[in-house]
Amino acid sequence: MIPPVSGGSGAEATDRGAAMRILELRETPFDAAILAELTDRLATAEDGAAVGFLGRTRATPGTPAPGQEAEAARHVGRAVESLDYEAHESMALAVLGEIADEIAERFGVERLAIVHRTGAVPLGETSIAVVAVAPHRDAAFVAARYAVDETKARAPIWKAEQFADGHVWIGDPARTGAEAGS
Repeated sequence: MIPPVSGGSGAEATDRGAAMRILELRETPFDAAILAELTDRLATAEDGAAVGFLGRTRATPGTPAPGQEAEAARHVGRAVESLDYEAHESMALAVLGEIADEIAERFGVERLAIVHRTGAVPLGETSIAVVAVAPHRDAAFVAARYAVDETKARAPIWKAEQFADGHVWIGDPARTGAEAGS
């Protein structure tokens, strides 16, 4: 048996102020209750703020990805029927980890959840949930906003809007790093 280094008990990783991240891709649906679930898993007695965000699918089309403009033009004026998300799972989780690292460094927020759907997501259902908890509200707000914006901009999670007779891939090409000044 090797004793713990520096006289520790090995329990430091579970101390109340320890960093905690929940970074997941889920094919199964989730709803607004996920915000309470994630907050309960992340928050400590020292946290005075928990900021949650839900992204929901909508009927109005988004900006087509480069090369999808002609296909998007075919569907002008039509309502989106659903969204379909595809992800490169290991790469997406690695990018979410990078985003969480940046949030800890920039905003001092160590407890963060980013949960994103994959597969078909009907209109009005939740496609992304983000929760940031911190001792103070300002840090939690900016951390949650950064997590949403950077996930959308950088994670290899692709979105297709589904129409009755086709689909259109949506979004700008992914950035490979944090945006300057973010």
